[in-house]
Amino acid sequence: MALQDSLRPILRRSSEEHTGPRDAGHAAEQDLHDPHPHEDDHDHGHEHAFEWPEAVRIAIVALAAGAVWFRVWEPYPAVSVIGVLGLAIGGWPILKEAFENIVERRMTMELSMTIAIVAAAAIGEFFTALVIALFVLVAEVLEGMTVGRGRKAIRDLLEFLPREVSVRRAGSIRLVGAEAVMVGDAVLVAPGGRIPVDGIVLDGHSFVDESRITGESMPVEKTAGVRVFAGSINQSGALEISVERIGRDTSYGQIIDAVERAEKSRAPVQRLADRLAGYLVYFALGSAVLTFAFTRDMRSTISVVIVAGACGIAAGTPLAILGAIGRAARLGAIVKGGIHLETLGRVDTVVFDKTGTLTLGKPDVQQVMPAQGTSANAVLAVAAAAELRSEHPLGRAIVAYARRQGCDIAEPSSFAYIPGRGILARVNDHVVLVGNQALLADNGVKVQGSAAGDAEAGAEVFVAQDGCLVGSIVVADTVRPEAQRAVATLHGMNIKTVLLSGDTRRVASAVGAKLGVEEIEAELLPEEKLSRIRKLVAQDRVVAMVGDGINDAPALAEASVGIAMGSGTDVARESADVVLLGNDLARLAETLALAKQTRGIIWQNFAGTLIVDTLGIGLAAIGVLGPLLAAFIHVASELVFILNSTRLLPGRDPR
Repeated sequence: MALQDSLRPILRRSSEEHTGPRDAGHAAEQDLHDPHPHEDDHDHGHEHAFEWPEAVRIAIVALAAGAVWFRVWEPYPAVSVIGVLGLAIGGWPILKEAFENIVERRMTMELSMTIAIVAAAAIGEFFTALVIALFVLVAEVLEGMTVGRGRKAIRDLLEFLPREVSVRRAGSIRLVGAEAVMVGDAVLVAPGGRIPVDGIVLDGHSFVDESRITGESMPVEKTAGVRVFAGSINQSGALEISVERIGRDTSYGQIIDAVERAEKSRAPVQRLADRLAGYLVYFALGSAVLTFAFTRDMRSTISVVIVAGACGIAAGTPLAILGAIGRAARLGAIVKGGIHLETLGRVDTVVFDKTGTLTLGKPDVQQVMPAQGTSANAVLAVAAAAELRSEHPLGRAIVAYARRQGCDIAEPSSFAYIPGRGILARVNDHVVLVGNQALLADNGVKVQGSAAGDAEAGAEVFVAQDGCLVGSIVVADTVRPEAQRAVATLHGMNIKTVLLSGDTRRVASAVGAKLGVEEIEAELLPEEKLSRIRKLVAQDRVVAMVGDGINDAPALAEASVGIAMGSGTDVARESADVVLLGNDLARLAETLALAKQTRGIIWQNFAGTLIVDTLGIGLAAIGVLGPLLAAFIHVASELVFILNSTRLLPGRDPR
């Protein structure tokens, strides 16, 4: 209740904060994007909404086209005054962009469309020239609005961090700017507030919506000692959080970094799209020259120039990559650039580390096997009492499990650790042995076989009291609950799975067999894992390595694409190309499926553009397509391919 009382003064501020998302977004943008918050503004000249100058220009061109068609005022038989004025006003942006492309020695669609407009006007086809200009203007507005929607969907990520943060300093609560928060501060978050930092809960109990960060659809319970992420929403109770990461270093900051890298960097497929767009323009102009040479028909020649469109791939490809990276971020996977997304789409082999990747990396009791005449709780109570002072991970796991089972754990009067063997303790005047089979043999305790075959992935800890065996406990690293489903999903995508582990062959084989991993190698040193990755890559496999530890870093860096668990070491996260923030292997499978979908959509756009342009140029050359129908096909096909790419954009968050 003390934490709730201390937060009452800021509850109202938190409520007011939610009414100003634009301010919060501004603050977050300042915090995460400095020192170059506007350096990418030049990437798309039409990412804004439909503005009035564009509307006026389109209206003027449309009215001029109507006036020319109905011959409202034509004082000169050879030249349409209204047509010239309409082209001057409406065609100016197209002409200006075409001139800039000539200066930069770039062959673009704007240049080819300008040639078509000028050629149509030169032969007196002013109505045709105006309609072409109208189609181009409308297409640019629609394309700009579509691409702008893509950018806005990504920028929504920025509009979520609070502008001001409540911090406990020197015994009092202060409201400070988000940029003034420091590592080690204690931050207070009211119910309904947005968590501004990565950290550990010091006090409080709540349920937190982490769907923006980890992709987890259900609220996650948070109590003292549990980790929280910046950008998640505190739903019910008040929380006091010890700050571990701020700004760019938070999970939320890494998501923004990934999106920014996607916007700035160019994947190989994007460069291919730009080259293909240029080749299509050359092909259209060359076809137009041949058409005129053979037919002497200027209308057919103009139709050939008009019908070819490449903006569907030139604009659709980066939009698809940007949208996919944004959607992956919503799934809880940070993809550090378009080139890595493209590689993910070609992955045919996934290599897993075991500990901390396929398993939770925390040993837990899997099975208690009492000797005849003894209960499972009695075995637990004896073992936990002997292990109470132990620092060994297996001992801690036994004590924790006994407490969860409600066992009364006695305090040992004496305690001794025997390296390589186990524990010798005195509990309630009884001599207790807890350890391996060798410990019991050294002390004359006979063990009649072992039941550990039922849990091959674990270590069997034997428990004896006063020279008699009372039972054994199987302790093992817990397999992630979603791991089996994730591996099955990968197999459904025809992806080969491999397990490379430094653990014993018995344990690795048991885990791999349980999950259905196809190929298992165990007892590997880090350099041996690296060698196996190199061997797979040399076999022309596209390899994704999934790991979490320092020993995985070389293999992560050597693989075609390295994927680190979010709970892994900083070295692993830095070495990787993709980071799974929520440590959920199901998200790995979803991210791979998303990458393959992205690759499929991009190649659909490529194939569709080539087919439409080739057929269109052929039909225009023989006179089947006139300039107006050619312009319609050009615009419609480009919008179809761009809209195909928008399927990858993350949906708008209703919150």
